[in-house]
Amino acid sequence: MANPSGSIVPSASTWDRLTAWYGDNKVVAWTIAGVTVVAVGGSIYYLSSGPAQKDGASSRPSSRAKKSKKKAKADLEKAETGLGKEEEDVRAGAKAGDDGGFKTAPPKPQVAEESDELPEISEESVTSLSESQRKEYAGKLKAAGNKAYGSKDYNKAIDLYGQAILCKADAVFYSNRAACWNAMSNWEKVIEDTTAAINIDPEYVKALNRRANAYEQESMFSEALLDYTASCIIDQFRNEASAQSVERLLKKLAESKAKTILEGKTKKLPSPTFVSNYLQSFRARDLPEGLDDAADLSEESGPWYLRKGLQAIQHKTGEGYTEASEAFDQAISIGGLDSHEAYAYNMRGTFRYLKGDNDAALDDLNRSIELDPSLVQSYVKRASMHLEQSKRDEAAQDFELATSHSPSDPDIFYHRAQLHFILSEFTEAAADYQKSIDLDPKFIFSHIQLGVTQYKMGSVASSMATFRRCIKSFGDKSDVYNYYGELLLDQQKFQEAVEKFETAVEMERKAVGEGGGMNVLPLINKALALFQWKQDFAGAEALCQKALIIDPECDIAVATMAQLLLQQGKVTDALQYFERAAELSRTEGEIVNALSYAEATRTQLEVQEKYPQLAIDEMQGDESETE
Repeated sequence: MANPSGSIVPSASTWDRLTAWYGDNKVVAWTIAGVTVVAVGGSIYYLSSGPAQKDGASSRPSSRAKKSKKKAKADLEKAETGLGKEEEDVRAGAKAGDDGGFKTAPPKPQVAEESDELPEISEESVTSLSESQRKEYAGKLKAAGNKAYGSKDYNKAIDLYGQAILCKADAVFYSNRAACWNAMSNWEKVIEDTTAAINIDPEYVKALNRRANAYEQESMFSEALLDYTASCIIDQFRNEASAQSVERLLKKLAESKAKTILEGKTKKLPSPTFVSNYLQSFRARDLPEGLDDAADLSEESGPWYLRKGLQAIQHKTGEGYTEASEAFDQAISIGGLDSHEAYAYNMRGTFRYLKGDNDAALDDLNRSIELDPSLVQSYVKRASMHLEQSKRDEAAQDFELATSHSPSDPDIFYHRAQLHFILSEFTEAAADYQKSIDLDPKFIFSHIQLGVTQYKMGSVASSMATFRRCIKSFGDKSDVYNYYGELLLDQQKFQEAVEKFETAVEMERKAVGEGGGMNVLPLINKALALFQWKQDFAGAEALCQKALIIDPECDIAVATMAQLLLQQGKVTDALQYFERAAELSRTEGEIVNALSYAEATRTQLEVQEKYPQLAIDEMQGDESETE
């Protein structure tokens, strides 16, 4: 989940760690209980490591098998557009033998170079040839086809490969002819011939890559992703360029599906955890004069509904937030708000923004500013929307306008610091957080964010000191312990981190007993800590389940559960959670992120069905392979 710019930035760090859990969009391989585990773009693949090697040899790919980025890219280009040397002599990436090596094609038959010695083969004439003649002629025709291809005489090469295929339906011949079609951008024919090659040899890596490229050219992204993924798994993720193709296709496919989901998505409030984190990023203020509890308001009037909405927010529950949203709609619909009209539009715009209805929210905030140009919060919230839409200049302009109206409002500096933080401008962020503290030292999140920013800047000692001061000043607030725990977890100080998360959980439970809602982020953080520290999957899953009972629509809890299941090889179950995370996401970026995981998981399932010998459904290694 992308962090809303007006929200508490540390609340998104849980998701940041989650998505970085398996490597910063790199290909990583390691072995757990005899199972090779590979991560691509945050997605996990489980590969059979094969029989144990003799003499203690490692089952991991050798260092010689790892190619440089430059060479990997060149290899993929050859796979997509031309004939590699291995197709003339041997089949690279052929089926693995029992000894872990690779079977090679038989030696190339000696052929005459003179073109006049080439046989002319047709469907009629081939029937009269003996088996040995067919084999001999197939070799001659293939060699001539390679020569024609090298001369870029693709039509001639296509004809020669076609004759070779009449003599012998060989996967290499089909793949070579596909290379000719590829050079001519005839993607339909590329798909046809590579499919024929793969039907003969389902593990033919070059044909899979070539067909994947053709599928991508035809915008058949799901099919392309399946072929690239199969290629990577068969090749044990040694080809970095192919792995990058998987990542590229995942993003492309997710972006395409995200647009469709957004078009049909019902506008509704996200999880109470998300709403609470956004709203508490603004300083708590008393109810405006005339809307306070003592004010005598006509029941079901516009001002009455406005106050009702403001009071409902204070419960910090899903029901309370829904009630507030409906009350703000009613307040504006009924009218008669007088001096409170701008504030009403501000609050309705806030909840429309939280629902993901950005256009309507922007209209409301613009209207609020028209009615009362001095209402600083409207500029700040509009800046948050601009930043979420990557409109940095518009966001900066809104902060300038807000400052011109109220140069000493601490909320302005706090949220402008958020802008700098998200843009990794940490020095500027720290200055604005400090300014916010100077103007109002009682706002907890300015202190928390300053500590997080110091940590990001590499000033770990200063950051830890800031959090220790926070505990002295705000020791009765769970947020301090939760975010302090996150930084300790990042330093792998597991025991201390878990203790901080447990303290935060107990404080949240106490808040529930007092009639408030519970922020489930400490539960999720503790789950991540247990996994990273002790590989305690059961304990981590139980905590995520508790979080989902409390807040069923918390997308971070859903995504964490999905990753825990995937880490254990429970791919089918993980897919359901990833799809659920996509449903719960608010913005296009959040949906794309969740769908990328879902599509990677779904594709892995398809590969497992086609290549059961390559994948392990459950990460249950043989007892002899575990310690």
